[in-house]
Amino acid sequence: MRHIGIETMKYGYARVSSSGQDLTIQVEALTAAGCETIRQEKVSGTSIQGRDELNILLEFLREGDELVVTRIDRLARSIRDLQNIVYDLDKRGVTLSATEQPIDTKTSAGKCFLDMLGVFGEFETNLRKERQMEGIAKAKERGVYKGRKPSVDVVRVKEMRDSGMGASAIAKELGKRWQRQRKAKRVNGCICIRFICIYLRPFPGRSPGKSFTPSIRLGVYS
Repeated sequence: MRHIGIETMKYGYARVSSSGQDLTIQVEALTAAGCETIRQEKVSGTSIQGRDELNILLEFLREGDELVVTRIDRLARSIRDLQNIVYDLDKRGVTLSATEQPIDTKTSAGKCFLDMLGVFGEFETNLRKERQMEGIAKAKERGVYKGRKPSVDVVRVKEMRDSGMGASAIAKELGKRWQRQRKAKRVNGCICIRFICIYLRPFPGRSPGKSFTPSIRLGVYS
């Protein structure tokens, strides 16, 4: 518990979903609400995973403090995440309020509005996903949806195979280029290898149709 005589504080949290969006309006509103410390980040709100600034702030809050956001969808877009955050704050004696919505967990009415707006926020997110999937389906029907660009240069793979390079050598070469150009993680290299193994099957040393599994290391097969 916080010692008697120590002043409780208001802490603000501001979030936008992409790097191209601006946080200025949120920061100004939180400052006007009395927040001296404001954590801000540009990341999706569909999950609390990977939101370092939010997690740092949640760990720092103490009994009697108040967490302030402009709208609750800045805090979470999932009703489960929102309820988990509110439950944890309430258990620690921390309150939650919003500058643009009638939300204040110090009052019964504020808690009621919080629950209702949380449900509507998740509904809006799910509705947006459904519309996106419908748009993709229609685009596929019209033949205009191309999807993600290939990660592996098929022409280059053919050239290296025709020059006499084996599957392991090709995997190593493409893995190096991938790391240089895209700064890819090792798992990306594995995806690259898996593509090459499927594309080149069968290859010298293995009978047609024989299955095998690439290992984690680039160019090594088991």
